[in-house]
Amino acid sequence: MIHGTWEPAPAARWEDAFLAGNGRHGALVPGDPGDDRVIVTHHTLVRPNNPPADTAPPRLAAALPALQDALLAGDTTAAERFTDGRPLRWVQPFHPGFATRIRSEPGAPAHPVRRSVDFTTGVVTGQSGERRSEVFVSRADDVVVQYVTAPGPVVEIDLDHRLPGVPTGLGAGHGVATVRRETVLTLRARYPDSPLGYTGLTLLLTDGGHTTVTASGIRVEGAGRLLLLTRVRRHAGGIDTNRETRALRALTEGAPPGDLGALHARLLARHTALHGAAYRRVTLDLGADDAERALPGSTLLRRPGSPALLERLFAAGRYHLLSSSGALPPRLTGLWTGDWDTAWSGAFTTNANLNLQTASAVAADLPEVTQAHANLVHGQVDDWRDNARVIFGARGIVAPSHTDGASGHTYHFSREYPLHLWTAGADWLLKPLLDDEETNGRRDPETTAALTELALFYEDFLSRTGPDGRIAVVPSYSPENRPRGGSWGAVNATMDIAAARHALRAAADRAPAEDAGRLRALADRLPEYRINDEGAVAEWAWPGLGDRYDHRHLSHLYPVWPLDEINPYDTPALAEAARRALELRGSENDSAHGHLHHGLIAARLREAARTEEALARVLTGDYFHDSLMSAHYPGRDVYNADAAHALPALLIEALVQSTPARLVLLPARPARCPRGSLTGIRTRFGARVDLTWSPGEYHAVLHPERDAEIDLRTPAGAARLVLRAGEERTVGS
Repeated sequence: MIHGTWEPAPAARWEDAFLAGNGRHGALVPGDPGDDRVIVTHHTLVRPNNPPADTAPPRLAAALPALQDALLAGDTTAAERFTDGRPLRWVQPFHPGFATRIRSEPGAPAHPVRRSVDFTTGVVTGQSGERRSEVFVSRADDVVVQYVTAPGPVVEIDLDHRLPGVPTGLGAGHGVATVRRETVLTLRARYPDSPLGYTGLTLLLTDGGHTTVTASGIRVEGAGRLLLLTRVRRHAGGIDTNRETRALRALTEGAPPGDLGALHARLLARHTALHGAAYRRVTLDLGADDAERALPGSTLLRRPGSPALLERLFAAGRYHLLSSSGALPPRLTGLWTGDWDTAWSGAFTTNANLNLQTASAVAADLPEVTQAHANLVHGQVDDWRDNARVIFGARGIVAPSHTDGASGHTYHFSREYPLHLWTAGADWLLKPLLDDEETNGRRDPETTAALTELALFYEDFLSRTGPDGRIAVVPSYSPENRPRGGSWGAVNATMDIAAARHALRAAADRAPAEDAGRLRALADRLPEYRINDEGAVAEWAWPGLGDRYDHRHLSHLYPVWPLDEINPYDTPALAEAARRALELRGSENDSAHGHLHHGLIAARLREAARTEEALARVLTGDYFHDSLMSAHYPGRDVYNADAAHALPALLIEALVQSTPARLVLLPARPARCPRGSLTGIRTRFGARVDLTWSPGEYHAVLHPERDAEIDLRTPAGAARLVLRAGEERTVGS
């Protein structure tokens, strides 16, 4: 196996730069030895773009009863007027901070370049002749580390904020303080028309030579080694740079004086003890040819049928997902961007994208990702309460569809995308936290509290009934589609029904008896899913609302994935209707997340051919940059992490699925994976699974951490399996 990737030339575009990160700081490394740049990012770097009054949820609660009356009476366009009149407001855009630059003098001899990234360590390396640069972002010390040997006889070093799209009004000031072999470079930036800003600091250590201050930074002559330690901080008003400098210096304490190699090795060891342990927990081996495994990533990408490509994308997806998750989970761009004009603000979109990106976290044993996801959820609950109260006049919580990570208020919406009407978001965001609890066998009090508040919202909101006497979910919105015979805001979107039913039942399972019965009764009054005239699960369970099939979202199949409420084992008739719905669904604009979402649902339905087709569309659609980060559209159009991060989840779902009471082996194995092994997968009944397979055969070893009795489904059929904690169990054909 090759746990990394490489290229024989520097990146010509920032999108092709290799990536490193610790879930807080990120680094993009193009690998040009003549102008060695490291673009520094941070999850908190979002640009102020709206006055506070425009970032509050719309005060619409008083008008809600009239809207509900109108929609139930057949006014299909009533929700288009349910706004406070504001224009569309984007959340604060994510942006890069600056680049550290080490520039050689012109005329230096040119050497072949090899740049690489080691997924097991998170180290990005550039080699050109004797010159070698190594970059990692420490998960232990929260610092960007760059170690350069043989940098050249003369180099100039500075912090450069002039990245693509930088606003002309960004105020930037530079500072340099040098004492013997230590220099502190400072970049202070202030956003236009705002008291907010950010400061970057780099502590530069040399092993000798002569250092002089230049107009933009410093000039170093005769040094054999350089070590740069970099951090960035977003802040209001000023920042104590002396304190920040002392914190960087503290990382060097105890190292042999002048031995930069020993200091670098110590910092790297502290980092890899955390990063390497996390990355290595799960591996996929498809038995690829070793010669193909050795190829550069850009060459492999031109071989979409190669098992080596799938192995590498699986490994890269886990690496990038881990590296972008810490303080927060991954954004639309993960943790990286080289341009201030980031598509869709580089935010967190919670009606599909974030959920798809983190879909492998529990099964692929990345609790670091799940914790980052929990940080986002629990950090925004206060704002979610405001959304419920101000928009719906209800207790409890409502999550936004779009957030910058700083605010959880719903304020990004428009007539065509009435995201403020969407009520299913909190359930989808809580679902992976509930999966993690099942896997670990422990409940988190914060998650229980959030789930309880979500049930409170539904108790207040689900107050209307339809002609059949069942609850009518009104207003209701199916991201980001609209029905035939209706408008964007409608009644009884299937996703809203499923989310409400799931949340109420999950809350009932951990509520006192007197509350549990009431919550289950409310869940039981929700509408059944509607099967349309074409035999498919309909996107809206309301008379007169027809389906629009050519759409990138598959919100109406939320009961299949991620809920597993509709499945081939317990609800075969509904599963068949879900298959029909999947068959009818188009791909609209070929957004990568649509293909991966399609594949995840197909895998749950045991549709191997459809799973294979979804995977093939992503592998043949030119979605991946040389960095192995992905794009939103074919032709590497719009830098976006959806495909890169979701692809491991699709492969895992195709090979191993679990619920608290079921294990499914090889439910939808793609034809392009005739043999292989997948090790370290965690299940929701508390066992780890190591699976190997080949044509006509499979072998699985289960390592249960607690007792369980499960339904086992394999290509050979069904069986009951009794597991005992600590007793290894083997199944196979």
